Amino acid sequence: MVLTAALIRDITRRARSAQTAQPVPSPCRNVCHMDADSGYCEGCLRTIEEIAGWSAMAEDDKRRIWAQMSQRADRLAGRRPLP
Repeated sequence: MVLTAALIRDITRRARSAQTAQPVPSPCRNVCHMDADSGYCEGCLRTIEEIAGWSAMAEDDKRRIWAQMSQRADRLAGRRPLP
């Protein structure tokens, strides 16, 4: 998966904003294509399970996923080692 600098900046900015937003917004960017290698959506970096369960999740769980998306963007861009 190739991440553009603009996508990384946008996910990071929106993830920061989502930590205090009420309600927590969906991270969907209307790309909706799963990357076979990473298992993440190429638009929002969520897993298929996270996408499917989003509407039923508690706000704190949504915030946790936003934070994970930002970390995923950094990892996939080579900014942090994989856990």
